Amino acid sequence: MSSTTPIENAAQRSRHLLPLVTIALIGCLGGCEYESYDASLPSASSPMTEVRTVPPLPESRDPRTVPPLPKSGDIDADTYLVPVDGYKEPFQITVPSGWSALDGNSLGKDDPDHPAEWAVYLTLGSAFYVSMDACNWRGALADVGPAVEAFTRAMAAQSPTASTPPVKVMVGDHPGFEFDHSVEGDVDITACDSGKFCIHSEMMYHCTHWYSTQNEHETYRVVDLEGRRAVVAVRYIDESINPELMREARAVFDSIVLGSFK
Repeated sequence: MSSTTPIENAAQRSRHLLPLVTIALIGCLGGCEYESYDASLPSASSPMTEVRTVPPLPESRDPRTVPPLPKSGDIDADTYLVPVDGYKEPFQITVPSGWSALDGNSLGKDDPDHPAEWAVYLTLGSAFYVSMDACNWRGALADVGPAVEAFTRAMAAQSPTASTPPVKVMVGDHPGFEFDHSVEGDVDITACDSGKFCIHSEMMYHCTHWYSTQNEHETYRVVDLEGRRAVVAVRYIDESINPELMREARAVFDSIVLGSFK
């Protein structure tokens, strides 16, 4: 059985078509205070690397023919549109077979050999509030504003989680940051508010994005849409899931671009 999927093959072909993009590693911001979210992130030099995105559509296809992502249920292998709150262009995401839509802006897929539901999970949307303490999050959800720097700084400052140093990326014509995020140390999740780690939310008093175990791991891509923030993430339930499924999830994550009806 091949270790690559059709969408990964598309990603490999696209690397020969896309220009190399310079990205810079920036210093870790874990100790920053919430009052300084609007400050610019310090930068440092980094090696050259390539930002990979999978072209979701042939050039001859009219984007207006792309279907919207269903609200729920199993979905066919295809390219779908996901609206971005307050922005004229939707996300386009390309998925192979076997994935399910969950709530109109997220997708998941099971690993048949893993007991957890949704071994891999992708979300696309906006995150308005970030919890200062992901365990004791009630009353600790802070409005971080629309800037990508503010969200990145807040996630780095969150406890008891940790972020890798953010890396500058370009998603098409849109700049942003990419970083990994996970729970740090041995934390008793049963002692947390509602028995979960609240990472961020679209509501001030209720959590809409959380971890149900301390073993979950996410990669974030936070994009600046002309001053408005868009957040996409891919999550793995833990490191024991099938590596092929993890590679497939990453390929779907890399397929996310901003579409246009022009």
